[in-house]
Amino acid sequence: MSWEAEIEELRRREAMAYRMGGEDKIKRQHDGGKLTVRERIEALLDKGSFREVGAIAGRGNYDGSNEFVELSPSNFVFGRGKIDGRHVVVGGDDFTVRGGAADASIWAKQVQSEQMANELRLPIVRLVDGTGGGGSVKSLEIDGRTYVPANPGWEWVVANMGTVPVVALALGSVAGLGAARAVTSHYSLMVKGISQMFIAGPPVVARIGEDLTKEELGGADIHTRNGAVDDAVESEAEAFERTRRFLSYLPSSVYGLPPRGAPAADPDRRDEWLIEAVPKDRRKVYDMRKILRSIFDQDSFFEIGRMSGRSVIAGLARLDGWPVAVLASDPRVYGGGWTADASLKVTRFVDMAETFHLPVVHLVDIPGFVIGLEAERTATIRHGARALAAVYQATVPWCSIVVRKAFGVAGAAHMNAKRFKYRYAWPSGDWGSLPIEGGVEAAYRAEIAAASDPAAHRAAIEERLNQYRSPFRTAEAFLIEQIIDPRETRPLLCEFAAIAAPLREAGPRSFHMRP
Repeated sequence: MSWEAEIEELRRREAMAYRMGGEDKIKRQHDGGKLTVRERIEALLDKGSFREVGAIAGRGNYDGSNEFVELSPSNFVFGRGKIDGRHVVVGGDDFTVRGGAADASIWAKQVQSEQMANELRLPIVRLVDGTGGGGSVKSLEIDGRTYVPANPGWEWVVANMGTVPVVALALGSVAGLGAARAVTSHYSLMVKGISQMFIAGPPVVARIGEDLTKEELGGADIHTRNGAVDDAVESEAEAFERTRRFLSYLPSSVYGLPPRGAPAADPDRRDEWLIEAVPKDRRKVYDMRKILRSIFDQDSFFEIGRMSGRSVIAGLARLDGWPVAVLASDPRVYGGGWTADASLKVTRFVDMAETFHLPVVHLVDIPGFVIGLEAERTATIRHGARALAAVYQATVPWCSIVVRKAFGVAGAAHMNAKRFKYRYAWPSGDWGSLPIEGGVEAAYRAEIAAASDPAAHRAAIEERLNQYRSPFRTAEAFLIEQIIDPRETRPLLCEFAAIAAPLREAGPRSFHMRP
């Protein structure tokens, strides 16, 4: 009366599933410098925590007597597990089974992984390798028909962008639907040398006359610079480490709040060198990342998207243990001016902060939008206006530190001017509608042209106007609330984080981050 025989049959089928595409295909995966999907899941999750769903789903082979012979497993593996003790959902493509193509997939598994994350309110990590269940022309012969395109379960993919943290790792040559799954995420990674991403791969692109290698068409250098993918790493192990770290700053879903880490041992730290971090010569640049490392908890700054929109720095950090979203200017790139891609970066990052209830700290040195023909060709003002809208729509607590410049429309995007202005300025603050150096030419053009010595006259006007440039004059009119000693920045920001913590409200927002 025992079910032992059935359990033995279950174990036999599970063993077949665990063999994946077979020894030859696994060897090919390893020879290509890649782990198998099951090795990836083991490396990502806390040891022994993975609970697979649908392990024996696939295509059963039966003999003439209808007796089971062998299982060809589905090429998608998913389930739940833990990262640093917190439950997550993980789903990955098995490239050893038909290269991840659609004719080896079972759509319901991929769909259910997204639905599981959404309804259980758990973060989801996608391990994308191949087409990610996308199309294959072989399905024409197998199915004996074609179909009108649809992406089953895409409603869950979209819904998860506003519900749970989504991380996508492109871990091979990712195309079509696989590429769409990779970029529809809050944080995405590629591995240099083994990851490429494209709408269609080189064999298809060759039909339009472009003969390119996989790296030339869709390597990490391309997609980290154009902003399609956030970051590139050197190894899969590093990708898993960055995934764990990214998730540590976020709640499991929008229905919770970002967890506080261990309180800092030095919330009142004052680094003396900050008093001279910004040169008095406005033409000289400085290292904003060094400032970030000083004012946030030690080793807590986690930069995202460093290679795209490079005049803007974005990332996550902690202040006395409290997680915050960080925006900052990089004066080494366009002097901190906003380009079209920098504006896109701001929009996307502010939307993520709003989605997951992260207070924003903004270190400001924005001379305005980058100008010129390229700026006009790339619709900088359109993308800049969207970034400004994102800032004004955000409801999370917000603190700005005006480190140096804040000019024009882009400078006005340092915070929502209609909210209570929780902001400070360093004595190096310099602001207005236009910098004097460039604005004089426009405002006094006729006067300068009529002068006997135009250069000397322009210099005299600049000297006269510079008398009114002092940030203390702005403070006299209470148009900047407080000028601070730069060395006080960390203690004041730690205070901000503590004040902001109880103001964070769990729950979905009226808008959320889109891909």
